[in-house]
Amino acid sequence: METVHSLCCGLDVHQAVVAACLRRVNADGTVSLEHRSFGTTLRELMALSDWLVESGCPLAAMESTGVYWKPVYHVLSGALTVWVLNAQDVKQRRGKKTDRADAQWIAELLAHDLVQPSFVPPPEIGALRDLVRMRTALVQTRTQAKNRVLKTLEDTNVKLASVVSDSFGVSGRAMLEALIQGGRTPHEMAKLARGVLRKKIPQLEVALEGSFTAHHAALIRLNLESLDLLNRQIAELDERIGTLVEPLREQVERLKSIPGVNETAARTILSEIGTDMTRFVSAGRLASWAGLCPGNNESAGKHRSGRTRRGNRHLRRILAECAWATRHTDTFLGHTFRKLQARIGGKKAAVAVGHKILVIGFHLLEEGTPYEDGRYDRPNPREETRRKKQALDVLSQLGYDVTLKKTAA
Repeated sequence: METVHSLCCGLDVHQAVVAACLRRVNADGTVSLEHRSFGTTLRELMALSDWLVESGCPLAAMESTGVYWKPVYHVLSGALTVWVLNAQDVKQRRGKKTDRADAQWIAELLAHDLVQPSFVPPPEIGALRDLVRMRTALVQTRTQAKNRVLKTLEDTNVKLASVVSDSFGVSGRAMLEALIQGGRTPHEMAKLARGVLRKKIPQLEVALEGSFTAHHAALIRLNLESLDLLNRQIAELDERIGTLVEPLREQVERLKSIPGVNETAARTILSEIGTDMTRFVSAGRLASWAGLCPGNNESAGKHRSGRTRRGNRHLRRILAECAWATRHTDTFLGHTFRKLQARIGGKKAAVAVGHKILVIGFHLLEEGTPYEDGRYDRPNPREETRRKKQALDVLSQLGYDVTLKKTAA
């Protein structure tokens, strides 16, 4: 097997130790291996970096083990090229797994160019990614807190959520506070409604009747305090994210021109894929990296399950949300979603339309142009042939002999 990198290093990274294997092809064609072990403190990692530089090693690779690869990457990337590899690509043989063997195995794969580096965002995109992912986690935690409040209300037979569309809006929050404090009748609490909700005061009086106790009040009070804290933290994150996104405003606006993509979705997409599309080479490779391409599973001429691979779950989630948002739009993506939903179901349609949104986003970021619906809302040759055949078959069944003549565009 041809050796592509004559001098390289494989790193097996753990929380407290890094096993390194320096692989060198000598002048006479023989291969020499040098093994060393380092700690993961800054001083030890600097010693690792100095050793690799003194050895003249231009390239090192390591498996993406949890978050432990990050400090190693930050220290070494300033002195040499560092590849972060997919764990599936460097899986060790059974019965051969030790730290020393793992480092040597990574060095062998790297030397023969049998692995490809993963996408590691630049520092500014990495910082944006951390904030966006943290915001997503806090929003999910906030939703859980809201659900716990609603669950407690159901336990007391208080049907506030059945009448109020937003139980945590101004009116709903005032009624919840009144329930916690106690001492008010359902009629008095119903009068706390504001705006158009005052039309539902009779229904609210009935909905607020229940067996609400001090135990339930304590549970709801704790969850409401959590909600207030989470709202403040999310607002702070929004401010910080807005500051980081400001230099990327042009790219955000391009993504927002795609149907179904709002400000939050555009920020999330940019935080996951960055702005430099040359890193992914093509839209197909980007979609494959995101895990939005059909899988290839063929054996003996038989096509088996084409399930998508496990890709970037954060990107898949937001693209699926954008796909569902296109359902009610009169656009190419909306038409595509409704057509696929009728044939294969909503979940598969969301993956397919999410794939299209990602491909469109790739082209917009690469070309620097906004979205134009007419560019994509036209049948491809295969689709045109299929639709023409369907129409001819229907007319033939009705007894018509049709001759087709293509008109000018």
